[in-house]
This record gives sequence, C-alpha cells and structure tokens, in this order.
Amino acid sequence: MSTAAPSIDTEETDTKKIRVLAAGFIGNILEWYDFAVYGFFAPTIGKLFFPSEDPRVSLIAAFGAFAAGFLMRPVGAVLFGHIGDRIGRKKALTLSVMMMAIPTMLVGILPTHAQIGMYAAIMMVLLRMIQGISVGGEYTSSFVFLVEHAPAGRRAFFGSWSMIGATCGILLGSAVGALINSFTTSEQLLAWGWRIPFLAGVLVAFVGYFIRHGIPDQPIAEELSEQEVYSPLKQAWGSHKTELLQSAGLNMMNAVTFYTVFIYLSTWLVEEVGETRAEALDINTISMAALTVMVPFAAMLADKLGRKPLLLIGAAGVTLFSYPLLWLMHHHHYQMILAGQIGFAVLVACFAGAIPATITELFKRGVRVSAASVSYNIPFAIFGGTAPMVAAWLVHSTGNPLSIAWYLSGIAAISFCITLTIKETRHNSLEE
Repeated sequence: MSTAAPSIDTEETDTKKIRVLAAGFIGNILEWYDFAVYGFFAPTIGKLFFPSEDPRVSLIAAFGAFAAGFLMRPVGAVLFGHIGDRIGRKKALTLSVMMMAIPTMLVGILPTHAQIGMYAAIMMVLLRMIQGISVGGEYTSSFVFLVEHAPAGRRAFFGSWSMIGATCGILLGSAVGALINSFTTSEQLLAWGWRIPFLAGVLVAFVGYFIRHGIPDQPIAEELSEQEVYSPLKQAWGSHKTELLQSAGLNMMNAVTFYTVFIYLSTWLVEEVGETRAEALDINTISMAALTVMVPFAAMLADKLGRKPLLLIGAAGVTLFSYPLLWLMHHHHYQMILAGQIGFAVLVACFAGAIPATITELFKRGVRVSAASVSYNIPFAIFGGTAPMVAAWLVHSTGNPLSIAWYLSGIAAISFCITLTIKETRHNSLEE
C-alpha cells in the first residue's frame, strides 16, 4: 500500500490562495500605515509646514490637511470603482498602491515652510488629497477582489483580511513612530527624524506592487455592452438603488464607531480621564491588536452562521453597551479602561468581520466595485472624518464626558434597523 502524495494541483491552489490573501492584505497595510504615521507626527508636521505662534493652530492646520484626504475618498471611490468594474480588479489594486506610495515618498522629501514658504503647505495638502483618492479605491477594491477569489464557504474570512491589513498598518505605523521617537532627540526629530517613516513606506509599497502585479484577474469590459462600459455607477444606481442605501447605512456605524473608539478615545483618556499619553496609546495599541485577532474569528462565524447575525450582534451591542463601556473607561484605572476598550473591539470585530462579504454579495459583478466603493466611502467621508470632531464637541458643549455614548448608540441603532431590512447574502451567487 502506498501513501498518496499531495497533488501538484492542490499545492498550486494553496499557493494561489496565499497570494490572493497577500494581495488584498498588503495594500491596506500601506494605506493605514501612512494614516497612523501622519497622525503620530502631526504636531511636528504642523510646526514645519503650518507654522503659527499658537501650537494649537499649527496642529489644527495639520489635521485639516489630513481631513482634506477624507473629502477626496468619494472621488477615489468613483475613479477606482470605474477602473475595477470596467478594466479589472488587478489594475485598480496595482494603481491604488502606487498612487499611495508616490505621495508618501514625496511627503518624506518635501521642503518645509522655512525653505519654500506657503508652497510647502499647499503641496502637503495636495499630496494628502491624492492619497485620499487612493484610499477611496484601495480598501473596497481589495475586499471585493478577496471575496470574489475566495473558496466556497469562506468569503467572509477572505474578505476580512482587508480589515486585518488595515489594523496591522496602524499598528506598524504606531510602532515605527514610537521607535523613531525613542532614538532621536527633539531637534533631530524636527530636522530629519520625522521623514524616515514616510520614506520607509516605499518598501511596503514595493512589496505590495510586486505581489499584486502577479495576481489573477478576469477581463471585465469584454463581458459588457458598449453602453454599459462607460456607466458602472449610473448602472448601479439604476439596478441597485436599495442595496446602495443599505450599504451606506451599514457603514455609518462602521465609520463612527471605529474613528471614535480607536482614534478619538486616546485623546479623551488624556483630557477627560487623566491618563498619560503613553498609557492611552498603550491601551489603544493593545485594543487594536485584540481587534486584529478577533476579526478573522468573527468572519469565520459569519461564514458559518450568516452575515446578518454578526451584523445585528455588532450593531445591537454598540447601541446597548456604548454607555456602560464608556463608563468603565471613565475611571483612572488601567485594567478597567482596557476592559472597556476591548469590549468595543469585540463589537467592532463582529461588524468588521461580516461587512466586506456582505457589501460584495449585495451587488452584481459588473458594477460591484463602483457600488461597494461609493456606498462605503461616502459615509466614511461624512461620518468617519467628522466623528472625532463631533465627539469633542459633545463633550465640550454638554460638559459630560460620557455624552459621546449617545451619538455612538444613536448611529448604531440606525444601522441596526437598516440591517434588519437586508436579506441574508451568504448563499448569493457572485456571478449573477
């Protein structure tokens, strides 16, 4: 009796799966690495490119340039949606990673205000806008690609790797930023140290381009009539109006919860709870790491139980537990704060693990990237980009540090109701 060796076909299939996962994963690392690095060095960038006698004005201006990128995300959604639907997913993915890499490198070599005056600020804003266009196409193009190439019964798991890439990018950016801060003096950081993380991002981009250049792709435009080739978004609105609105409604909670919990609450812990910035960042990093681990498990449950149960659990959880979790975090006690933020991470993971597959399965193939991109990026531009600002305004205007819980709960309740209207998509055919 002989033992059969693994077939070459099986090995090739496994290699293809790994390459597909890596292709969707790597681009999101770069996108969110840059996001984290810019946020980490915003005070330094403010001094160098938006100088002012008041450091707070410089910081606000630096974050204003950051916000400009958010406003361009819907533009990127339309552009890369069209490319993905009419030329191919592969072209959208390779172009988006390079469109992020080149501006990231240019930020690293950009002359400062002291060297070229106001042109430095203008160029910084323009580069952030170009990156915003890239971000608008990257995340959705990658998860559509991942879900379409997933084996039967594993679409949510494959789609979740786009989110895993995003969280890994944030963790990598924070780690690199902390490392640079540790090994440079204040003068060195201001002179050249801040540039290193942006220039290092080119290495990630090179790896991403190399992986994506060899991924499989299907011809898209050849399958369509001449009229359809030029109007994927118009076609999506005509045939998927309800699904577009449903997807946008789901992403309202997705955007508000993520940017409030993992971006704003670090500042909230310092200003309202009295934690040191180092402790707040440590708690946030641990919570992000926990989210990274939990997302694929939530996705596997979505593959087994269905998308809708996980979406409903996440939305109901944020609706009901935002106040208790924030109350837990509003204590000058490290373990209580960490428990509260990890509680939020569990609820975000339920939503994040299911939503890439859900959005992909809502739309037919010929308009899928355009529909997913627009319905994802518009709520993220409107609600995600403004979430920290709204949270800060609520705390200031009410005088109640826990008032942001009502905003989180209200948005989540809306997304919960919208989820109820969505049919389970787990068994939807992606070829129809």
